[in-house]
Amino acid sequence: WVMTGYVASNTHGVATTLQRDGSDYSAAIIAKLLQSAYQPKHEPTTTSPEPEPSTICHNVTIWTDVDGVLSADPRRVPSAQILPEVSYNEAMELAYFGAKVIHPKTMQPAISATPQIPIYIRNTFHASYRGTRIFTSSTTHTDRDKCVCGFSSVEHMALINVEGSGLIGVPGVAKRMFGALEAAGVNVVLISQASSEHSITFCAVEQQALTAKTAIEEEFHKELKNNRINQVDIQAPCSIIAAVGDGMSATAGVSGRFFSALGDAKINVLAISQGCSERNISAVVMTSESTRALRAVHAAFRLSHTTVRVGIIGDNEIGDSLLKLLAVQRNKIRESYEVDLQVCVVAKDGTTKELVTLQNNQTGSSDSITVSAYSMATGKSSQTASDGSVEFNNATDVAQLIPVDNISNDFTQHLISDECAHHIIFDCTDQDEVGQMHAGWLREGIHVVTANPSGLAGPPERRDAIFKAASMYGKLSANYLRGVTVGGALPCIDILKSLLNSGDRIKRIDGILSVSMSYIMYRISPPLYATECMEFDEVSSKGFFKGSDMPTSQLGEKAVSLSEAVKEAVALGLMEEDPGKDLNNNYCAQVMLVLTKELGLDNSKITSNQIVEMSEKLIKGKAIVDYKNISKEIDDDIQNRVDAAKAKGCVLRHIASVDVKSQSIDIRIVEVPGSHVFAATPPSCECVRFFTERHRRFPLIIQGPSAGADSTASALLAEVLSLMRSKVGPKSGALSRTTSSRDVLLSQQ
Repeated sequence: WVMTGYVASNTHGVATTLQRDGSDYSAAIIAKLLQSAYQPKHEPTTTSPEPEPSTICHNVTIWTDVDGVLSADPRRVPSAQILPEVSYNEAMELAYFGAKVIHPKTMQPAISATPQIPIYIRNTFHASYRGTRIFTSSTTHTDRDKCVCGFSSVEHMALINVEGSGLIGVPGVAKRMFGALEAAGVNVVLISQASSEHSITFCAVEQQALTAKTAIEEEFHKELKNNRINQVDIQAPCSIIAAVGDGMSATAGVSGRFFSALGDAKINVLAISQGCSERNISAVVMTSESTRALRAVHAAFRLSHTTVRVGIIGDNEIGDSLLKLLAVQRNKIRESYEVDLQVCVVAKDGTTKELVTLQNNQTGSSDSITVSAYSMATGKSSQTASDGSVEFNNATDVAQLIPVDNISNDFTQHLISDECAHHIIFDCTDQDEVGQMHAGWLREGIHVVTANPSGLAGPPERRDAIFKAASMYGKLSANYLRGVTVGGALPCIDILKSLLNSGDRIKRIDGILSVSMSYIMYRISPPLYATECMEFDEVSSKGFFKGSDMPTSQLGEKAVSLSEAVKEAVALGLMEEDPGKDLNNNYCAQVMLVLTKELGLDNSKITSNQIVEMSEKLIKGKAIVDYKNISKEIDDDIQNRVDAAKAKGCVLRHIASVDVKSQSIDIRIVEVPGSHVFAATPPSCECVRFFTERHRRFPLIIQGPSAGADSTASALLAEVLSLMRSKVGPKSGALSRTTSSRDVLLSQQ
């Protein structure tokens, strides 16, 4: 059959239309008529079943221009998903809150039919897609982690608040108020009242806000005159954000996750409303924050991933490795953590006058700056991923190079988006200029992940400003992740915090805390039996350790001069951008200042320069300035010290320490016994010892490779993933079924 819809006649027989969605409404009415056309002559039995006529309607299919009912408005939440199934009640709620794919009246005939008729929403231009099924139940009952089927919003709202002591315990106040609003023709969309009865808050269309206020003031003019009602306030423009889902009923933790997501996104909730059916949670927010709020709650309930806008400062080996790592791991992180790390802006350093930004820098774009895109934007030679393949073929359309005046302000301007809840900056430099920016970034709500110790190793005022900015908003403050500044890829800061938080008392920390000096000292003063130890490791590890794969220079078979060792360290990328900072203990002094801050010691009266002055250099009383041309005199002097130590059965090692009791910092070149753990620490590795109240006899030792661009980049990314795990929440198990009091009463009947 082919029947027309939309047109109809009224009770007087006059032709009319069914208005918006009239065709869909017509289809539902016809479906119910076809369903009711069959009236069984008798009750069907197993022996005499009633045949099912072909006139019975099995479903209603509404053909439209979308694939089905979406979990949110795709214009505001680009990662919104097509819902395979929703219930009638869920569809009603979503339709009221702006999901225009189906009108509530369309479902009324299907719901009232016996039996009820399922409705399918399908796409005319994508006919092979199944679409969304609207029927009695939905998948929100089976997946606890997705107990919310979708989110919608109502825009152009005004929040009207009436408060005063005259409302408390006075019968009929609500009747008078809403009666006055009815008389004025004001439609109330949402109502919220605290149990104290001190205030009544409701939402109305923004255009009716002044009408509503006038009606209330006229009705309660006596109470206003006698100060029994303080005031009638209007907040506009507002938006109502609604979470909809049948599965929310009797599920613990839904409201907690909903409002935690809004809090993490720094959204201020103005009013809250929820009915006892638990099918809808509504929150009123300012319209300027509504898009960010929708995206935050949508991601919190696993309906999409959480987008994190990322900025990187540092066009160096660490920065390049980090860009490669983010590109290679992006899809895996999105699947495993439901977090999308989108690189939006990259700067060469803290003094540059140019930035590389996304050409399409709008929130919701899937573009991300990669090494190839950065190279093409800056005119560098094309770089490839670690496997040798070009990362993206369309890299030319991704990034652009733009001039800037102020790197600090312009960098954050291109990074921050009001529609995104999380922003992160990676500091891959060793520049003091960038360290000065850390506190400002934190104050703007940007998480800072740094391999640059100059922030906490700078002047006392800078250190105080960083920690003040990292705590100025309490739990909502931006995080300052500095674990890589001490020990590189080794979890030194994490272990230090774990010891202190578990009640242990740290007495002393010492060790090899400079990768470059670890390598240099190993090369000029190799340990005894290094080759034998490596052969043993190769055999005992059953081939997992292969000393033959290591460069000959690292096997320790032959000592080299200081000048040769420095050249090797520079060639291997183990030195800072300015190698003099390593050789003169500048870097190590900064690391020790960071440690004293983490230990809670008062370091307000000491600077890294003072530590450098008090430290022992490779050449006693001297600082090596020209690392490219180390004189033979210096080489000979170091060789004499190496020979003197060897005669005692010792080797030279670069050891830094901090003593908690005396609050002293020491950096020295030490003669270490050949069997000591410091002597056996492999080249380019670090070794840190923790002497604590619980580890008094034998210290807790952390040892391993901590440098290299790839290791440092991995450690930086690991810090971000740990942070976002706490922001996004566990993948499952946060929500669980509970037995409500209503269920208990029903079970007792």
